[in-house]
Amino acid sequence: MDVSQSLHVRRFPEPAAALRLIKPITWFPPMWAYVCGLIASGASPAGQWHLVLLGILLAGPIVCGMSQAANDWCDRHVDAINEPDRPIPSGRIPGRWGLWIALAMSCLSLFVGWQLGPWGFGATVVGVLAAWAYSAEPVRLKRSGWWGPGLVGLSYETLPWVTGAAVLSAGAPRAEVLLIALLYGVGAHGIMTLNDFKALEGDRQMGVNSLPVTLGPRRAAQVACLVMSVPQAVVLGLLFMWDRPFHAAGVAAVLLVQFWAMTVMFKDPRAKAPWYNGTGVLLYVSGMMIAAFALRGLG
Repeated sequence: MDVSQSLHVRRFPEPAAALRLIKPITWFPPMWAYVCGLIASGASPAGQWHLVLLGILLAGPIVCGMSQAANDWCDRHVDAINEPDRPIPSGRIPGRWGLWIALAMSCLSLFVGWQLGPWGFGATVVGVLAAWAYSAEPVRLKRSGWWGPGLVGLSYETLPWVTGAAVLSAGAPRAEVLLIALLYGVGAHGIMTLNDFKALEGDRQMGVNSLPVTLGPRRAAQVACLVMSVPQAVVLGLLFMWDRPFHAAGVAAVLLVQFWAMTVMFKDPRAKAPWYNGTGVLLYVSGMMIAAFALRGLG
């Protein structure tokens, strides 16, 4: 490498690194959950398409993107161990630019949330506070393998689902909608636990007590799968009780395929957790959409 290049310090973020900082691949779950809420509300989007599109944009690129930037800034020391090629530890986002991006996106989140009325704005405030509570000192709930994934699961699934239902119907969602949204948010705790496998070494060194660190990979994978499975089983039972047998059968089908994927992961939890996050999670969110259509019928 040329000496002048090695001594060069970047003053502004590299555009590609800034995009990577807000991790577009993570936007899908909250956007999907928001759409589930819109469908579950039973309300027609006619004349309200601006609320649909603005809410999807807010849930994914803006609020979720902000949470990723905040997490990367607060995790820059851990990432220097686990993934030194990430935007901040690699220097492609220099100085305090990571923090400034996260703060600017927090303000943007609140501005856009205000356009969705009191329900949308209230949910945005909760989402922004949750993002910083998860990552930043002195709260930093991600240090706990129980509280951290729980907060993220509720923020990624329950909160946008309830928001979508409330915004489109201009009022509090029905009790059935709240219950199903809560169950899928609780189940997402398991998804977040499996996501922690990739940071195992850095978390151990930096005192982040994720379940893979405290329980070991095998037991953590078992706990994660149990936490994902039980809420889905409860959803299945509720749909039967609410006289939605075909939707219940759909949820049962995706759950059975998840059981198969879990057996594959248990053979080598640490190596297979990323594979399950791509396979099992797709099935999990498919069940969410099936449940959303069932709730729409109830409305």
